[in-house]
Amino acid sequence: MASKEEVLTSIERKRGSTSAIPSVLPVLPLRDIVIYPNMIFPVLIGRASSLKAVAEALEREKYIMLVAQRDPSVEEPGFGDVFEYGTVAKVLQILRLPNNLLKVLVEGMVQSRIVRSVSTDPFLEAEVQQVATTFNERDRDLKAMVRHASELFDQYVKQNRNLPPEVLGAFEAIDDPVRKLFYAAANVQQKVDVKQRILNTEVLHEQYYQLVSMLTGELELLKLEAEIDGKVQDQIQKSQRKYFIQEQIRALQKELGDDEELSSDLGPLRDALVNAGMPEATLAKAMEEFERLKKTPSMSPEFNVNRTWLEWLSNVPWTTRSADDLNVQHVQTVLDDDHYDLEKPKQRILEYISVLNLVGSLRGQILCFVGPPGVGKTSLAKSIARATGRNFVRMSLGGVRDEAEIRGHRRTYIGAMPGKIVQSMKKAGTVNPLILLDEIDKMSMDFRGDPSAALLEVLDPEQNSAFNDHYLEVDYDLSNVLFIATANVKYDIPAPLLDRMEVIELSSYLEPDKVEIAKRHIVPKQLKAHGLEDFPIEFTDDALLRIVRDYTRESGVRGLEREIASVLRKIAAKIVSRVTMESGISDPTELKKTKAFKVARKKKTTVSAASLPDYLKAAKFKTKSEDLVDKVGVATGLAWTSMGGDTLPVEVTIMPGSERLTLTGKLGDVMKESAVAALSYLRANFATYGLDPEFAKGKEIHIHVPEGAIPKDGPSAGITMTLALLSAASGKPLRGDLAMTGEVTLRGNVLPIGGLNEKLLAAKRVGVRTVFVPKDNIKDVHELAPAVTQDLEIVFVDHIEQTVPIAFRDDAITVTSNRVVSHPRPKAAKKINKPTATSIPKPTSKSGANTKQNNRLRK
Repeated sequence: MASKEEVLTSIERKRGSTSAIPSVLPVLPLRDIVIYPNMIFPVLIGRASSLKAVAEALEREKYIMLVAQRDPSVEEPGFGDVFEYGTVAKVLQILRLPNNLLKVLVEGMVQSRIVRSVSTDPFLEAEVQQVATTFNERDRDLKAMVRHASELFDQYVKQNRNLPPEVLGAFEAIDDPVRKLFYAAANVQQKVDVKQRILNTEVLHEQYYQLVSMLTGELELLKLEAEIDGKVQDQIQKSQRKYFIQEQIRALQKELGDDEELSSDLGPLRDALVNAGMPEATLAKAMEEFERLKKTPSMSPEFNVNRTWLEWLSNVPWTTRSADDLNVQHVQTVLDDDHYDLEKPKQRILEYISVLNLVGSLRGQILCFVGPPGVGKTSLAKSIARATGRNFVRMSLGGVRDEAEIRGHRRTYIGAMPGKIVQSMKKAGTVNPLILLDEIDKMSMDFRGDPSAALLEVLDPEQNSAFNDHYLEVDYDLSNVLFIATANVKYDIPAPLLDRMEVIELSSYLEPDKVEIAKRHIVPKQLKAHGLEDFPIEFTDDALLRIVRDYTRESGVRGLEREIASVLRKIAAKIVSRVTMESGISDPTELKKTKAFKVARKKKTTVSAASLPDYLKAAKFKTKSEDLVDKVGVATGLAWTSMGGDTLPVEVTIMPGSERLTLTGKLGDVMKESAVAALSYLRANFATYGLDPEFAKGKEIHIHVPEGAIPKDGPSAGITMTLALLSAASGKPLRGDLAMTGEVTLRGNVLPIGGLNEKLLAAKRVGVRTVFVPKDNIKDVHELAPAVTQDLEIVFVDHIEQTVPIAFRDDAITVTSNRVVSHPRPKAAKKINKPTATSIPKPTSKSGANTKQNNRLRK
């Protein structure tokens, strides 16, 4: 800003009048600055239009109109982009700079207004009108305003450290109130639009009002800044003083030989470390770190790092344990109350409790529940914790891809923390909790490491007694923890990790099981959740069965629970609507006190199979009878997914065209190879099935698996593709009520498959009555519940030839095999109509759990 001498010199240069200023002047738009009259300021110019405007001003007695831009980002402003009011200035000096820049020193002469635009090319040119502002000595209000503004400006300069004291001396030397106004406004730090308000008015009283507003706002900000600065300084002084006092106390203690006095926050920490019950080696390391902490200044970053580490050591449980409930009958009761069926995992827990009764402690109990979603894996783990009296902690592993999430980070990292295992132990508060490793098959790996490899130590009974977290860096005993993992697909679990766990498979629920689960657990739970537990609402067995069949198609019961909740929501809406209409009261508190509400609580509501469409609309799933009709080139396979079992129809069409095999339906590589193997087998053995030796010559064979948007893979569709190809090549229809599963080799042998329980349930769900199963899977049938195989004709085969007499009606295809084999010809297929003692050999051993399950299902 201009100094006192510059202002006085400028005043002398005025020569008393501005009448010599032309009325038409070049206009110079300014960015981020407002120039007032009597103000000398250097302006940096770079725009071509601005350079031409300055050049023209030099030709016109050096006068130019200075106006501020409304938006400084506009590169080539027009008259609509600049303010109407500005200042006529005179060019005092020009200095050329590199890069075609021009530094122009201008002096504001008089406040002016743009009256009319004259030209916009090559620069802005306008007709301007001078604003004559006068001071009336008789205006007492104006004089008071000038005095008040002078006082505020005095305070502003004294409080603003960015303004030198000379500014105030120059201000006081000015007698003209108009010049005082513009001088004060020029020295106030404000935005362009705020400072422009003074130029936008032609009344001196209003201009001073704007100046007072600017100064008042700035003084408030300066006051606030001073308060904040004072608080910061006080805090710094207190911290420094505290540090000096602590150092003096520490020095005095050292001189006196008394180093045992601890601060109020470190004393409890030492007591917690001593009383934690940690092993001697761990306690020695903790106390060594504690002694180092005492000597570390509290302002040091290392102080907080070491203190947090010691707090974690003292907070994790070392000896605290919950008492195990070893009453076998109590555990059996709790498990049966919480879950229907699931006899195998229940029996395994009872065995665990029984052994605990004999030996007192048992290590290495790591179970893995594998099954489709919604069959009760997580809730069963909670029930086991409740039955055994252990604290329950759930640790979700889905999406975990960083090894440090299991083992923790080194203390050297900022914000380091222990891994999920140690955090779970702290949350449990005991050394013998039940930790659920949920979704252990959903872990992945990336450049940060493999979390499944970090779990190897956790789940190894020989190693987890000395688990070492990267953050704690001490051995921690996990051998008393009962680990239970859950997974949907066993094959997605890494083999070394799977080897350390005892896998218990939870299969899909049967329809009677789902109905019973709904009656015992889901309906009471949802009645309570919807506030209807006091209302006489009943679901008939037929209604629940229809929901299971027509509105859900799943392995578990989550969809069933959602549909039951949907029914209850609609019942609740009807009850509230009816009570509100009858009573005329809408307030929830008052509504429950009405007579209509009490009557509604006594009125029984029965949800039957016939009334279900009123609540759930049309059925979502329905088995079509035409799906079971015999068709040419269509075979029904059985598939197993993480969601349970499902049917997989395979369609084959042979048509004229280029000799090739086309596969569609988003098939995986293994499934594509099965199709190629099936075609190669039939081409090599065409005579066996009475096929035309050139049935594939000059023909395009198209194999399609419907629901093409869903990826499909696996070898178990080999038998399905082979029979579908045979049907299409011979023109003979396959039985529609037949389903099959099995891998086929180039020699026609049928190899065993997995997921048999879910596949048979899928077959029963769609109405299939005959199923081809690999002969090597006969051992798996013995482990199935009788309700699974009931009403199913299971045909065991070990060669594709054995399927033809059953797959095609009325001996439509005759098998004449001339194969040369080094082993006896495969025996006839073995049929099983019902799982009786004569049709299926009894297993060599039978658990009590299976016996109880079989008896219940027979009932």
